[in-house]
Amino acid sequence: MHIQGDRWLPDETPFSVDMPQLWGEWYCDSEVGTLRAVLMHRPGPELDLISPASYHDYLFDAPIDHGRFRDQCDHLLAVYEEHGVAVHLVENQRQDRPNALYVRDLVTMTPEGAIIARPAIRQRRGEERAVMQTLANLGVPIIKTVNGNGIFEGSNVMWLDRHTCLLGTSSRTNAAGANQVEEELHNLGVSQILRVSVPYGQIHIDGFISLVDYHKAVISPWLISWDLRRQLLDLGFTLIEDTNLDEVGRLGTNFVALQPGQVIMPEGFPETRALLESSGVEVIPIEFDEVLRGGGAVHCMTAFLKRDPVGA
Repeated sequence: MHIQGDRWLPDETPFSVDMPQLWGEWYCDSEVGTLRAVLMHRPGPELDLISPASYHDYLFDAPIDHGRFRDQCDHLLAVYEEHGVAVHLVENQRQDRPNALYVRDLVTMTPEGAIIARPAIRQRRGEERAVMQTLANLGVPIIKTVNGNGIFEGSNVMWLDRHTCLLGTSSRTNAAGANQVEEELHNLGVSQILRVSVPYGQIHIDGFISLVDYHKAVISPWLISWDLRRQLLDLGFTLIEDTNLDEVGRLGTNFVALQPGQVIMPEGFPETRALLESSGVEVIPIEFDEVLRGGGAVHCMTAFLKRDPVGA
């Protein structure tokens, strides 16, 4: 009879310990830890589908100048690289999906790998496959793909710290999708998940709350619920109220933190910029008016792959 010896015993080392050696140093547990690597999509021939007659069919807010649109996307990529952020581009994206540049919606990064979204609307479904394949090629673990009756978009998760997340439901994330994501987050050691009911006129959490530093967030008092405001205060957050509903609605708070207290944001939102700067936040403005015609901005375009851990 063969009896298992020491060499047959299981190695119960946690995945988080193995991951840097076997997969790579991919990690995210916040919106503001120093940004090290991102996944983005440079618009390809699919952008040419947007015309004065068709833009509404593809969810764009207005027709676009294609060359200027691409130039502004390239400039954002260049700004990231100038600040030491590694930019990885989605490979082999579908050429019939002009919304694919808004990569944030397609994936949520965690401390142990990526959760792949399942977009809510037919015009975007299938974009996530190219994202998943690109991440696999990079060595990013795929820890969950939303399936069954679930729909989920990555912009409806927001990390507050290693053990706390916001998780929103809306027209872009249903209960079935949110439940799948919540189960996976708990598996990763997230102990507090704050469910957020996204207002009817919004589709994602980042439409009314954006973090600029650890325990500091910009909120729209006209869109955030009283309960969520109270929960954030109880967690020790300082809340900066942006009362300019026009600028918030035009995506003035759709920015990305390069590090605590420093953000890249679109130009053309003077009151929001002044509010940030008066609150001690360094603003790096970029020309982005053409990209805004697509209905997304800096945060929408950027999927985080690596941020320094909270407290690092």
